[in-house]
Amino acid sequence: MPTRGIRGATTVQANEPDLILQATRELLEEILEENKNMKPEDVGSAIFTVTDDLNSTFPAQAAREMGWGLVPMICAREIPVPNSLPRVIRVLVHWNTELPQDEITHVYLRDAVKLRPDLVAAQ
Repeated sequence: MPTRGIRGATTVQANEPDLILQATRELLEEILEENKNMKPEDVGSAIFTVTDDLNSTFPAQAAREMGWGLVPMICAREIPVPNSLPRVIRVLVHWNTELPQDEITHVYLRDAVKLRPDLVAAQ
């Protein structure tokens, strides 16, 4: 079975654990909604990154709280590119699916829509 990558990103207003967890849950729920056949048991792994200004909690905690406890996950920092969008949470979900690449829906929420307007417009 092929593995497909699903990209997603969102932003938060402040470096607060509750805001980070809420935004991550919202992002993952929207990824599940947009990719209708996706189930946590079909997720091979997930990589979360945050910008340097977010360090109060791990975004993967939100996924575990949603039932993704058996999914291998890791959190990391984004490259601190000058003048880049602040307070961003990104995810790359590796989904085991027979769907072709062009049927995968990537999700960008809040200010993160600025990161990939080409993918947001394609939705």
